Amino acid sequence: MSEFITRRVLWMVFVLFVVTVITFILMHAVPGGPFSTEKALPESTIEQLNEKYNLDDPLVMQYVEYMKDILIPVVMTGQQQKSLDHEYLINISLPFDDNATLRWVNFGPSYKSVSRPVNDIFRENLPISAQLGVLGVLIAACIGIPLGVIAGLKRNTVYDYAGMGIAVLGVSVPVIIMAPVLQYVFGVLLGWLPVTGWGEPKQMILPTFALGFSQSAVLARLTRASMLQVMHEDYIRTARAKGLRERRVVVVHVLKNSMIPVITVIGPMLAYLMAGTFVVETIFAIPGMGKFFVTSITGRDYPVIMGTILVMAIFLVLANVIVDVVYAWIDPRIRFT
Repeated sequence: MSEFITRRVLWMVFVLFVVTVITFILMHAVPGGPFSTEKALPESTIEQLNEKYNLDDPLVMQYVEYMKDILIPVVMTGQQQKSLDHEYLINISLPFDDNATLRWVNFGPSYKSVSRPVNDIFRENLPISAQLGVLGVLIAACIGIPLGVIAGLKRNTVYDYAGMGIAVLGVSVPVIIMAPVLQYVFGVLLGWLPVTGWGEPKQMILPTFALGFSQSAVLARLTRASMLQVMHEDYIRTARAKGLRERRVVVVHVLKNSMIPVITVIGPMLAYLMAGTFVVETIFAIPGMGKFFVTSITGRDYPVIMGTILVMAIFLVLANVIVDVVYAWIDPRIRFT
């Protein structure tokens, strides 16, 4: 297991490197720049801004300088620390020296939110998107997996048709339609729940359900298909031939083995939702990362784009590693050799 995790971590470093290179090239290939506005700025002003943020350097040098700030920690003490201090660096105290500070993960300044560097944006908004994503996946799993299990066990019955009908509804109705409907019904007509904001438990119900319900449809259909496939395997027939109770056959053999494809989907789904969902965050006025990511793309805010893509890639790679580890726990036939 340790050897497998070590290999995956090394592979993760390579994947993140490729992601950053591709993202950096693509965002600079888009016409325009971070200081291109409807009202054109004087050429001298643009040159000064490009010089300030090192945007007049060759692309290779820009990439090296950006990644150096992210990956290379700098230890400073005393007067040296004060003279080089920047408000956008994250400070973490080191145990070996009371006066030493480790500067780590500097995503740089935001070109659009001048008063808020990228680190501050992540520190304030990323946890909110992560909470929304985790709760959305929990809602999706709590709705989708039971529906898929029931539909698979009760194939071609009213339970199967009802479960798949709900799944089709979830797939057919996009979040941009479902969210306003939930707001109108439960917030305006009934007045049970608030329609905007985040933080209080009541404020979390509508956005997490709107986000999770559409994802639950995917899990329900996948669970049903996997259940039907596993139920026709030879080892299931053997277990029944041995006289095992049907409940034990379903729980120990059918359900456990049919969860492998479902977990494969849940991992990337969780990573994607944790990085921010623009539609839900906008409709429910949730101060998450979705809004900043979309506006950073339209505004060519390179540090926010790079930082968000890098964080999303880290979430995705870690989720895939966790999924691979869970495989061995679910199915003993899987070995990391």
